Amino acid sequence: MDNTSFFTEYGEANRFSIHEVIGKGSYGVVCSATDNKTGEKVAIKKITDVFEHVSDATRILREVKLLRVLKHPDIVEVKHIVLPPNPREFKDIFVIFELMETDLHQVIKANDDLTHEHHQFFLYQLLRGLKYVHTANVYHRDLKPKNILANADCKLKICDFGLARPAFHDSGPTTVFWTDYVATRWYRAPELCGSFFTKYTPAIDIWSIGCIFAEILSGRPLFPGKNVVHQLEIITDLLGTPHPDVINRVRNEKARRFLGNMRVKPRIPFASRFPGAAPAALALLERMLAFDPEERPTAEEALADPYFAGLSDPSREPAAEIVSRTEYAFESRKLTQEEVRGLLYREILDASTCSGAYSDRTKWTSVARR
Repeated sequence: MDNTSFFTEYGEANRFSIHEVIGKGSYGVVCSATDNKTGEKVAIKKITDVFEHVSDATRILREVKLLRVLKHPDIVEVKHIVLPPNPREFKDIFVIFELMETDLHQVIKANDDLTHEHHQFFLYQLLRGLKYVHTANVYHRDLKPKNILANADCKLKICDFGLARPAFHDSGPTTVFWTDYVATRWYRAPELCGSFFTKYTPAIDIWSIGCIFAEILSGRPLFPGKNVVHQLEIITDLLGTPHPDVINRVRNEKARRFLGNMRVKPRIPFASRFPGAAPAALALLERMLAFDPEERPTAEEALADPYFAGLSDPSREPAAEIVSRTEYAFESRKLTQEEVRGLLYREILDASTCSGAYSDRTKWTSVARR
């Protein structure tokens, strides 16, 4: 791809050497490139026609805001955002990320010989990153293998915060905030399948991590539902019918009736579903995949599980500063195209003058040799 055609009217074409397209989506395209100024390999996400739909532009604004403050070794790093040439007329955005080689979906698909050490280290990184996100008061809401980037040294990084939301506990859920359209269905917590409980909690992300970990263990998706009803059917096929007390707390009448009328199913032992997996791994998996969100551990509690004995170290599992409510005041009202353009330009301006990222020297080899 030609630099000039990729960057259109932007003035940074000479700074980067574009190599190849490594991803495409409804938003635009991702290319690998070299930053000629630093010599680093980077990924450039070109988001085209940002303001065609204000809802999409607001999602991008949210993601840029979050990634600018969430600096952690298990979260993909934004290195730079190209400043648009005209603050009032720009329509494309170029976000420069660190380059990762692949994603967890491809790793699982290509490797049927992952060891117990791989399983443990993968889950440790996911929970460590999630602890940081949750202590910032943010829910990711779209965790799945394709949203976990990976390198050959077994390093994982959480990406794609487009559906993420800051959560301010003294304000109740609103129709803007707490939409059911979160997470690809296969990784969606049961409480999201039928608006079960009055307020979502960080436990929705713990469920998704549990589904991802089960896929790492078995090499295939755990709950590949064809629709919401089928999703609940296959979840209860494994976990058994929920306890009547849990069913009674479901707020959605239709979902409550569906679960109440379901034939009684026994719980399937995880050891028979995941033969060969470490017992400690399955014990933690069962905790993360509790049907009742109140029974799931927090990310911090999961990191303290005996499964991570010898690996977990609270000094290497930092918490985050809580995101500022004022930074997300735009969430509570409907923005015009010009308002979101102005907010996004200001965010890009701040990002382009900001430097310094949280780095981690931990390598897979050091864990493998312990």
